Amino acid sequence: MAALQTSTLDAMKNNQAPLLAEWKNSLEASGATRNLKEKDLQQQTAEFLQLVISGLQNGNDQNIATVGWDEIRQFLDKLSHSRALLGQDSHQTASFIFSLKGPLFALLQNHYQDSPALLAEQLWEISELLDALGMHTIRTFQKSREAVIKRQQEELLELSTPVVKLWDGVLALPMIGTLDSQRTQVVMESLLQRIVDTGSEIAIIDITGVPTVDTLVAQHLLKTVTAIRLMGADCIISGVRPQIAQTIVHLGLDLQGVVTKANLADALKLALTRLGLSVNKAD
Repeated sequence: MAALQTSTLDAMKNNQAPLLAEWKNSLEASGATRNLKEKDLQQQTAEFLQLVISGLQNGNDQNIATVGWDEIRQFLDKLSHSRALLGQDSHQTASFIFSLKGPLFALLQNHYQDSPALLAEQLWEISELLDALGMHTIRTFQKSREAVIKRQQEELLELSTPVVKLWDGVLALPMIGTLDSQRTQVVMESLLQRIVDTGSEIAIIDITGVPTVDTLVAQHLLKTVTAIRLMGADCIISGVRPQIAQTIVHLGLDLQGVVTKANLADALKLALTRLGLSVNKAD
């Protein structure tokens, strides 16, 4: 495999300012600068180019997994994570690397204009390196993006399962959307913790916002009810609409021992009755 010439490295070191200027123009033309501050872009491009030059100057080959490229890999990991948080896609993130090819190739073409064979050799070496760095950026971006999405999903789960204190000793959990195993776990953890924190005796699970109830959803509900009872509290399920009641009957689901009510108002009324309280209209 051909090696990178000292002359190529010298050309890069001696022409950093025009390289950075052309690179910046290329990034702007490709749309890769969306949501980026100009100051940050200038700092990142200058740092990356300097890291590439330093890595090549130390005699490292195109295998960027080696120790000699540790610093530039860390830089790209940080860059990819910041791009994911800014809402950029993998194409925009990878363009940060690939947009350097045009200005750098133009520089080498001018530098080796009298040596076409050497030019082709050096272009291949530089292209191999930038391709490897670009692919590393894409991989780290995907991991960062997946981590961001997972965290957002967890936050949405927590927001979609608010535990509301309706009365002293009475908690309510309005469910909206489909119940699955992951969400059921979040529901149980948040509800059981609130029962411990407030010392509540009754928990109302309102399923008015649950579109359908099948065998799996019913099993999740029963698990939650069982966990609540193990904590020494009672559970009432409200929001059982006619369609859901018919579905439960057709599926042959056993909800014996589980108190159900048609709406949240009826469930609250029953909860207050169990606590020995009553609500009357004022004269």
